[in-house]
Formats: sequence, structure tokens, C-alpha cells
Amino acid sequence: MGGHAFCGAGRSASGQALIRKRLRSPYTCKMNQLVHFAKSKPAETDAAKETGRTNDPARTMAEILAVATHEFADKGLTGARIDEIAAATRTSKRMIYYYFGSKDGLYLAVLEEAYRRMREIEADLHLADLEPLAALQKLVEFTYDHHRDNEDFIRLVMNENIQRGDYLRQSKNIQSLNSIAIQSLQAVYARGVAQGVFRPGLDPVDIHSAISAFTFFNVSNRHTFGVIFKDKASLGKAETLKRQHVVDLILRFVSHHIPA
Repeated sequence: MGGHAFCGAGRSASGQALIRKRLRSPYTCKMNQLVHFAKSKPAETDAAKETGRTNDPARTMAEILAVATHEFADKGLTGARIDEIAAATRTSKRMIYYYFGSKDGLYLAVLEEAYRRMREIEADLHLADLEPLAALQKLVEFTYDHHRDNEDFIRLVMNENIQRGDYLRQSKNIQSLNSIAIQSLQAVYARGVAQGVFRPGLDPVDIHSAISAFTFFNVSNRHTFGVIFKDKASLGKAETLKRQHVVDLILRFVSHHIPA
């Protein structure tokens, strides 16, 4: 699954601007182009007339992506229906294909937007302003909270694993975002090693993998685990305790001195 926060540790203002630019949705430019050329595009105009929608490409694309996210998360690539997405957004299949090209194109757009939103929030964590232990703790807490509160994201990743990552492999945007995420985690880890608070010799990808494993499982397996073990940890104090356990496990894994 995806990587973790990238905060631009040790980066200049121009470097931060570059990160922000790369965080922009690949569909932002397309939205702008559609807004500019909407009047000269009969296909889009005709599709809008079919549904009685106002000619607002940016809003329409955003609504389609939001509804499609839940549809693909709930039913997977094979089970999701463009007809249902069109009906829920008061658009038409013709309009959806105009914006995204195909069902596969819409699915890939959903994946890219889901990862972009996560990275955008992560970029605001400002981990470079924190001491390494505090930065790592904040990263784990954010990842746990994000996954807990965004089950559609978890289900999308699970469905993409069923596809053996074929669509993620096609996306240079997602690969770029995750590469930068690992670089940021590496920067936090390197500061911690230099200060003697993190033990040396760890691969940032392994740290990322550990964070992903503990935070992802709590959502991906919550239903089966809850049925089998009568787990009620999703409620109240128990949920808070589980979150803290995950943070403690990661900090102990990375820390130079592991408490008994």
C-alpha cells in the first residue's frame, strides 16, 4: 500500500513549492482546460444537456470521483457499475467517458486522487519541525487515524491488490508520491540515528511496512477479527488504547534503546 508523510525536511521554500506542485491532482490541469474550452467542446455540452446539469466541469469531475471512490471501494473494479455512478451524480455514462476515457480510466483516477489526498494532508504535518521521536509518533498517529476514518481507502488498496497492483503500476503520479514519502521518512529516521535516539541499520521501507501493517490491519480485518474474537476495540477507550499500542510498537521497533 501507500507510503507515509513527506514534509520536506531540510528543504528550501522552493523545494516546498515543488512538493506542493507535485501534490496537485493530475486532474486539476484537465479541469482547468475543460473550464477554458467548455464552450468549444460539443461533446461535453451535449452530455450536460442530457442531464440538465450546469456546465461546471471541475465540480462535475470532483463529484464523479467522490461517488466512484465509494463504488469501486464497495464493489471492486469488476463489480462497480458506471450506470450507478452516473445516476448518483446526475450525469451520464457519456459524460463520464468524456472526462475519464473509460471505466479503467475512472478507476485509475480514483486511486490517484485517494493517494493524493492522503499525501496532501501528510504534507501539513510539518515533521521537520519536530524532534525525531515526536515526528515518528505523529506520523504513526496520523496514519492510524487516516486509515480508521477512511475505510474506502483501505478497501481500494485491498481491491488493487486483487488486481496485483496492475493499475498502480501504470500511474507515475502515485509512484512519485510514494517515492517522496519514503524519502521524507528516511530524513526523519536519519535525524534520529544522528541524535542517537533511533538504532542504525534499518531500511526506511521496512519502517514504512511496519507502520502500514499495524495501521492497515485494524481496518482491513476489523469485521472478521471482530466476529471471530468478539473484538470490541473499535469503541471508545478500547480504540484509543489500541491506537497507543500501535504507536508504542513502532517506536520500540525503531528506538535505539528498547524499553523492557
